[in-house]
Amino acid sequence: MTFENFLRGPTEDKSVPQQPPTERYQAANSYLELFSQKGKLVVVTGAAGAIGGAICEGFASAGADLCLVDYKYDAELAKYLAQKYGIQARAYQVDITKGDDVKACVQAIRDDFTGRDIDTFIANAGVAWTHGSILNESATPEAWQRVMDVNVQGTFHCSKYIAEVFKLQGHGCLILTASMSSHIANVPNYQTCYNASKAAVRHMARGFAVEFAHLTEPAGRIRCNSVSPGYTDTILSSFVPTEQRAQWWGLTPQGREALPEELVGAYLYLASDAASFTNGCDISVDGGYTCV
Repeated sequence: MTFENFLRGPTEDKSVPQQPPTERYQAANSYLELFSQKGKLVVVTGAAGAIGGAICEGFASAGADLCLVDYKYDAELAKYLAQKYGIQARAYQVDITKGDDVKACVQAIRDDFTGRDIDTFIANAGVAWTHGSILNESATPEAWQRVMDVNVQGTFHCSKYIAEVFKLQGHGCLILTASMSSHIANVPNYQTCYNASKAAVRHMARGFAVEFAHLTEPAGRIRCNSVSPGYTDTILSSFVPTEQRAQWWGLTPQGREALPEELVGAYLYLASDAASFTNGCDISVDGGYTCV
């Protein structure tokens, strides 16, 4: 009996099923080993921010070599991580809203780490909407466009140019930072622009999971997933008065906001060899907010 894969194009091999990675699991001494990032090269955008910095520290502690990408150049963080964890780390300055700059940055990383594959790319950079209702005077079309340019178009640029590399390598893991706000409408703060942008990011991850899986032979060696953080103690929410943030905490079953460090485990899992069959998934790390 033969089986046909209907997701593949007319010129691609459509035979299924693919063989599962049995050898990988048999060779591992423990599941803890599957979570190790030792020997892997990981790129993180928005690395100078609170969540990005926590992600970088988490991956460095797990043995990964790191490329820290941000609009703000922060060589000190790369130096700190390299010295503390005995890994390689380099900082790169790039504006992700400019496609050519993202493409050049990816090439610079490949040049700086000659002979190395980029194992994981975490498209984490983003900006918040700070203008409330779209009827407010400051909620201009330009303000709306800025959020979309960074959160949506910037994520597209990162995804496109790293997918080209993943295709050449024959493998790769792409993780997009979405938000619990991609699932719900926040109250009492109005941020429809941000919510819409992160909904686009979350759905991009689903689309890319299908699209990129078939860039390799055999299929499935490129995965794409997303993480949806809840309210987190970062500079993106620092402009909101404490009284208003307290209302967020009251709507969260755990009664508080997250530390950036509490998000890192989701990224480590998705990038790990233990997640070999996790594709097109969104992990909400929101203290239960979206449950109610």
